[in-house]
Amino acid sequence: MAHKKGVGSSSVGSSKNGRESAAQRLGVKIWGGQKCLAGNIIVRQRGTKHNPGNGVAIGKDDTLYALIDGTVNFHKGKFNKSVVSVIPEAEA
Repeated sequence: MAHKKGVGSSSVGSSKNGRESAAQRLGVKIWGGQKCLAGNIIVRQRGTKHNPGNGVAIGKDDTLYALIDGTVNFHKGKFNKSVVSVIPEAEA
């Protein structure tokens, strides 16, 4: 039987095999049809899986956030890309 004794890491505490970083908590935070306020994060993403539409801006880490109060709307835009818009309360 080929067995190896477990070896602890040099740092204090138990070994985690080098995977110590926390999860990034990416994904959609406010879904289509839900209300949002200006400044609310709608989608946290890596790259532009979803693109900003009316009433939505994009941050330097590709996060989409609302510029106005209203209702979130996911739809397809040019070249069949996913676009996220915020429809103001007056129109909704």
